[in-house]
Amino acid sequence: MTGDKTRRVLSLSTLWPQAANPRGGIFVARSMEALQRRTHWQVVTIAPRARPPLPFGRRVADTGASERSASGAEVHRPSYSVLPRVGGRLAPGAILRAVLPLARRLHEETPFDLVAAQTFYPDGPAAARIAAELGLPLSAKARGADIHHWGARSYGREALLATAGRARGILAVSEALAEDMAALGIERRRIAVHYTGLDRDRFRPLDHPQLRTTLARELDLPLTNGEPLLLSVGALTERKGQDLVLRALPGLPEARLLLVGTGEEAGPLAKLAQGIGVADRVHFLGAVDHYLLPPLLSAADVMVLPSAAEGLANVWIESLACGTPLVVCDAGGAREVVTGPLAGRIVARSVRGVGEGIARVLACPRERQAVAATVARFSWDAHAAGLAAHYDGLL
Repeated sequence: MTGDKTRRVLSLSTLWPQAANPRGGIFVARSMEALQRRTHWQVVTIAPRARPPLPFGRRVADTGASERSASGAEVHRPSYSVLPRVGGRLAPGAILRAVLPLARRLHEETPFDLVAAQTFYPDGPAAARIAAELGLPLSAKARGADIHHWGARSYGREALLATAGRARGILAVSEALAEDMAALGIERRRIAVHYTGLDRDRFRPLDHPQLRTTLARELDLPLTNGEPLLLSVGALTERKGQDLVLRALPGLPEARLLLVGTGEEAGPLAKLAQGIGVADRVHFLGAVDHYLLPPLLSAADVMVLPSAAEGLANVWIESLACGTPLVVCDAGGAREVVTGPLAGRIVARSVRGVGEGIARVLACPRERQAVAATVARFSWDAHAAGLAAHYDGLL
């Protein structure tokens, strides 16, 4: 959209891409880019970065880096101090202290119409306070871990309910997540479902016969066209369940597995692969450049991610758009995405369930264009239009 911007939103998001993790928070960045490019909303994002506290007695002024995206959206990156692993309870307050002065200054320069929290926690409590300070309505969006992880803690649940109480508008990324929010005590009728978008020019079936050969050369991998290729994309954490995929590999003796992502389970997973004798068929790719994800998805026969909990994983949609079926567990919005056999299988969260699901998908190859058609309803145009309409309705 090239017309004048008539409304202005201050978006607060601790999820945002960084050099060390270019896919981290990419779905939030793409959402804000779509809103900026395609609607009448001007987007200003504050994406605070967590850092460990400085040694006692040291003080450093940190106003944060600022940049402007290709779409013209502003992004500000102040830092806040947080204690690793134990700072969750204190994070909203630390974020507020880092962000509120900047938010006030930006509002004084050019007033905002709305404050939007991109997660319910830790963004939500800080955004609610900022909205109150600026006298603006608040929208808060739930994405999955912010509800499932923090909602399981008494202080987290209290914060989620407080954010919901202060928000004029509430979004969830799937129907299943909205039901989980209702189970915590948030009124279901107040929650609107807002699905992810999709870059259809980037994520589409790539049927080039030399695709695996090209990837093998670029990533220095022993890929061949004849072997089953499994791909798992997600943070290497216990919740994502990559260990189940590794443990299923001995029963899939011809399959090779590529793991895309970083996290605290990288070391344990590598040891597991070595211990069960599949290390030669498991490759840890780390955080890959975003341009590599579509060819990786298109080269794979199955994208497998047996998460214990999700909202609605963007990589589910991206994989299907590339023509690659899924093997996932019944978590979050899985049933809203895997709506039939073409899209893959929903399996029990066990080694046997994952292994059998992979074997059954491999035994029944799908036509890639038909798989891609299962997510035809997802686009950034539809996503941006829905988000703009939601924001408009709060004013």
